[in-house]
Amino acid sequence: MLIYGHRGARGEAPENTLPSFRKALQAGVTRVELDLHLSSDHQLMVIHDPTLKRTTGIKGKVAALRAADLTRIDARLGLAGWAEPCPIPTLEQLFQACPEFEHYQLEVKSGSPAQSRRVIDAITRLVDAHGLADKVVITSSSRALLRHARDSGCPLPTGLVEEYGLLDPVKSALRYQCRFLVLSWKLCTPARVAQAHQHGLHVSVWTVNEPQLMLQLREMGVDSLITDVPQLAVTVLESGAAD
Repeated sequence: MLIYGHRGARGEAPENTLPSFRKALQAGVTRVELDLHLSSDHQLMVIHDPTLKRTTGIKGKVAALRAADLTRIDARLGLAGWAEPCPIPTLEQLFQACPEFEHYQLEVKSGSPAQSRRVIDAITRLVDAHGLADKVVITSSSRALLRHARDSGCPLPTGLVEEYGLLDPVKSALRYQCRFLVLSWKLCTPARVAQAHQHGLHVSVWTVNEPQLMLQLREMGVDSLITDVPQLAVTVLESGAAD
């Protein structure tokens, strides 16, 4: 089973910052999940929330500031007690700083039709410029974004992020021609994993931080897990023991 670091290594360094991504690499995890919002000048910023407050302490929206201003803002509030500043990175800065990553789940948080077009275009251009087309999947819970990706002929694979499961997640993923089904662990069952695999979907499960759950998901046949604690996940899955 593959391991994706959640926002880098969210449990070990400030989330979605370069130190967090380096922590994942130090654990030997070369796959990562991260979140994207567009700046006011349509640059891809690596940050989870549409607002700055939780991780920076500053009021304001990501979309209201230029990338040059955002990359000067310290986002270390994502993990209490971190000693050094951790600026909000652009996706391009991540690609340049951590070429060791083998695969990226790029989760797009906002999904109006106009925003979907802008963000997918921005991702496609940047991925093409860095030659990473075979190392990226665009994921989202936004049906508007996934619909736009499908209908516009987006060249990059997509994945449905599903937390609540009000509708059949497998059918929803297939409706939007996704290749990944990214499930909350609470929605993960052996039957659902088998159903997804019958249709060729890669099943990735989040957020998995408990050793016993890691092992249970592996037994279900899950393809990959997304974890805040990459080092722990490596240790548990290599040893096959929960303690």
